[in-house]
Amino acid sequence: MAKIITAREAAALIPDGASIGVGGMGQSGFPEEVACAIRDYYRETGHPTSLTIRQGSALGDHGYGNQFVGWEKQRRKETDEQPEGVRGTSRFGENGPGMLKKWTGAHLQSAHAINALSAKDQVECQCLPQGIAVSIWREIAAGRPGLLSKVGLGTFVDPRVEGGRMNGATKENVAELVEFDGEEWLYYKAWNVDVALLRGTIADESGNISFAHEGLINEGLAIASAAKKCGGIVIVQVEYLTQNGTIPPKEVRIPGILVDYIVEATDPMACWQTEGRYWEPAFSGQIRKPLKAIPPLELTERKVIARRCAAEVKKGAILNLGVGMSADVGAILAEEGQIDQITMCCESGMIGGVPCALPNFGSSYNPEAVITHDQAFDIITGGVLDMTCLGIGQIDEEGNNNVSKFGTRVIGPGGFIDITAATPKVVFCGTFMGKAELEIADGKLVIKKEGNVRKFVKKVDQITFAGKYVRPGQEVVYVTERCVFKLIDGKVTLVEIAPGVDLEKDILANMDFTPAIAEDLKVMDEGMFKETWGNLVMQD
Repeated sequence: MAKIITAREAAALIPDGASIGVGGMGQSGFPEEVACAIRDYYRETGHPTSLTIRQGSALGDHGYGNQFVGWEKQRRKETDEQPEGVRGTSRFGENGPGMLKKWTGAHLQSAHAINALSAKDQVECQCLPQGIAVSIWREIAAGRPGLLSKVGLGTFVDPRVEGGRMNGATKENVAELVEFDGEEWLYYKAWNVDVALLRGTIADESGNISFAHEGLINEGLAIASAAKKCGGIVIVQVEYLTQNGTIPPKEVRIPGILVDYIVEATDPMACWQTEGRYWEPAFSGQIRKPLKAIPPLELTERKVIARRCAAEVKKGAILNLGVGMSADVGAILAEEGQIDQITMCCESGMIGGVPCALPNFGSSYNPEAVITHDQAFDIITGGVLDMTCLGIGQIDEEGNNNVSKFGTRVIGPGGFIDITAATPKVVFCGTFMGKAELEIADGKLVIKKEGNVRKFVKKVDQITFAGKYVRPGQEVVYVTERCVFKLIDGKVTLVEIAPGVDLEKDILANMDFTPAIAEDLKVMDEGMFKETWGNLVMQD
């Protein structure tokens, strides 16, 4: 039977040098109160030291937490001093490099304190594809040596490129290149798990865990199983305790036989469902929110881009939407009355409904089904998706896309590598230039002040999507507010320009390479640049 303890008592259980597994996305699944207690315990005692943190998706809040940390301030009886950092795994980096030795995962952008340590080579920093990161727990739990996959070939995780090493302090590759049955594969080796730090909503007296108010069913079961296989301990933070027999058996997401310790949070502010919401019942299935209650997007270049991406969607498609601008495509489909014509998915495990952008990314309004994080990637890498829409960081003349690292700043690939490797139609989207001042007026794009950050460069800083590894028949499209490109015969090819845009001055002069130009170069639909569009008609 699991033992009920305080967050401070949980912190005292973490040994020096521990390998810690955490799961979830954003704030969902992250045991915030326990993480803060571990940080504070180190400040008081100097322990634990030299920790390794292993995670899948982003576990933090991209800075949104600065407006929500009052609960911690009150708990620590502070007056004028603001709590450090933001929520999530950033807590493990707030004490500097002594407490943290190594970080491994798919997304680091939201963990600002760890990112700062990585930039100074004060911690080892490895990135791997999110689908691999959340699936390898099952291999560990089953006692298998690792995971064999084609996901990552040609990208920065390939040992022939960078091996997933994100800074100078990191010497070990995340994968080995192997030949199996005459083909190239990447072998991702299993690791040890000393502690699983997880979160649910409700725990009963036997340690059975329900995710009743969680928007996602994360990889917690797999992490707990992996920890037990390795002889480690499992600590789960919850919001509520209940008697045995009150959680319906099919709602138990982590069985009590895997749970050693339960921490009942002392403040609900340590149990946020997403980065931006304490609890939205339409995310966790208690209600279905009327779609008209979802506010329409403001007419900006962001909305134009989302509209143009929506025009790529075919009727009946199974569509995946990424974080950031691409998540707005769902809002466009709802606004245009086409939501019932397709099924949208998020790699977090949400199927159906309307996926959310930040600060609620990973959740969906009114999902039809919710599966676990690792199961979602089984579906994705199995080729079930018809189309995905993901972001643009940098594009080069080979069609490579970098969204994972810029200089010393580590973002991480998230599910980008897994999804683009398996999906027949890949649509990348983002603004053409960074920091430009734009205006949408009278069905045209007006560039009021040119940007100073080029996104179409000679060579990307890091290869997150490898243009040379495009599968036969795979369609790749790059959508911006100024123009649209396609990858045709290995060449980035301009196929559309926006109304009001000058080809030479506004596009070609702001690229570090010369693209091919389609003979039938078209003008983008002017309706996309007006307050009301209404021209989205999906083809079969």
